[in-house]
Amino acid sequence: MDRFEEMRIFASVAQLESFSVAARQLELSPPRVTRAVAALESRLGVALLQRTTRQVRVTEAGRRYLEDAQQVLAQLSEAEASATGSYLTPRGLLSVTAPVLFGEYFVTPQIVNYLAQYPDVQVRAELIDRPVNLQEEGIDVAVRIGHVPKECQHLIVPVGEVRQVVCASPEWLVKHGEPQHPHELEALPTVVAEGSHFGNHWWFEENGKRIEVSPSPRLRISAIHAALTAVEAGAGLTRLLSYQAAASEAEGRVRRVLTRFEPPAIPINIWVTAGRGRAASVRTFVDLLAERLRADPALGYRD
Repeated sequence: MDRFEEMRIFASVAQLESFSVAARQLELSPPRVTRAVAALESRLGVALLQRTTRQVRVTEAGRRYLEDAQQVLAQLSEAEASATGSYLTPRGLLSVTAPVLFGEYFVTPQIVNYLAQYPDVQVRAELIDRPVNLQEEGIDVAVRIGHVPKECQHLIVPVGEVRQVVCASPEWLVKHGEPQHPHELEALPTVVAEGSHFGNHWWFEENGKRIEVSPSPRLRISAIHAALTAVEAGAGLTRLLSYQAAASEAEGRVRRVLTRFEPPAIPINIWVTAGRGRAASVRTFVDLLAERLRADPALGYRD
């Protein structure tokens, strides 16, 4: 087994913290994965992993080696892509991920547009709300809503921002009145989308100070789509991200309230996985996606 293969296997075991899971992902037998890591440790003369009956953890030496190995493997991937010409002409498989609703509303239409322009590219799109390890799961491009960690090594392309908003139907507001302060929400009928990340605590800002309220929802519902439908029908108030309510707001089915108490905007970025930015399919897709997202008024992009 060559050194690159040993390095690739070790990186997978270290990231997944499991020999068996790495073996399944790499489509190798567990004994082969175990032998590869043992051979690598023997050749280096240092323990890279700590093994117990319940878990696998990277040692300090293993952590340093993993960082270097990831860079080497990324460079190898780039060299192979360059040799096959995929840095010149968009082709091959492009892997994309985005949050479920954002991906449905904004990313999927642009994937369709992209495929129409580049017939030699195939796209695998994973719309999922959990955090995704881009390198570990083989993702080329991700759209993420949130602040970028300082230690992030990926290429970041800003494309907009969203706000946390409270809204209700115009008819409900005429009948019940518009709340003037976030604390009023605790006594008003609310709808909570359990698929959102707001949960039982909604926070706001007043004069730079954080305000946290705990509504007692009359309706809990498992999908954001359904929560918005219920609010449009007059079920009360709900909290969403601004892009989720943008179409309903534009068409007058809901209206935002308590806007002066909204927390600071949350950035939307395209993440390009380290080592993949030069591939033609990645470059052209990111260029198209960034242009279209920045032009969408629902996403509030600012130069």
